[in-house]
Amino acid sequence: MNERPTPEAQSRSVAAPRPVPPGRIRRLLTWIGAHEPQTLAVLILIAGGVWLFAELADEVLEGETAHFDERVLLSLRATDDPSDPIGPGWFEEMARDITGLGGFGVLFLLTLAATGYLLLLRKGHTALYLVLAVGGGIGVSTLLKNLFDRPRPDLVPHAQVVYTSSFPSGHSMMSAVVFFTLAALLAGVQTNLRLRAYLLCVAALLALLVGASRVYLGVHWPTDVLAGWTAGAAWALLCWAVAEHLRRRGKVE
Repeated sequence: MNERPTPEAQSRSVAAPRPVPPGRIRRLLTWIGAHEPQTLAVLILIAGGVWLFAELADEVLEGETAHFDERVLLSLRATDDPSDPIGPGWFEEMARDITGLGGFGVLFLLTLAATGYLLLLRKGHTALYLVLAVGGGIGVSTLLKNLFDRPRPDLVPHAQVVYTSSFPSGHSMMSAVVFFTLAALLAGVQTNLRLRAYLLCVAALLALLVGASRVYLGVHWPTDVLAGWTAGAAWALLCWAVAEHLRRRGKVE
């Protein structure tokens, strides 16, 4: 006489997972071996950048960074005259020259020149990607500025005329977007690893100098610049990841 299965046995039978076909497993492992290490690293960096920006913005909104901002800003000014940045006059003038590298006019002309160069090489899709990456970065920067609407530093006089709100630093963010995007495009046609590393290091150095000059000139709090670097790097990485995906599918040269 056959015994009826117990309810426990029936539930185990229903809950038993369906086996994955071996062919699907092989395809998944092949895809992981070909793309996953690089893709996973980029996704982790993007997620880390977004998380860091969110944490920084939360601290700024709660006023937790006020002491740090004020201390750094005052450390770059003469102790007896907060209106005087430390260092000789030529150094202050050089800081203005460096900060100009992250200005809208310079970045616009640089992007326009790079776009024309790509069009002459008959790389129209790559040129369109560059325009969309930079244009999208400008849109994100403007949206964030309007969202947070943080006042500019009033602790020291500004050594440059400013028009927009403070958080995040548009110069810092857009210099990171443009310089890293151009470096990625140039590095993509290089086979020498040292040349690739050199291009990325130059882009990072330029973005760092632009951001530091904003604090030195008293037009941004240090946390504005940190947020700009973080948001700009995350956006540049996202654009690079999308471009790589399109390139593998033959959509971008």
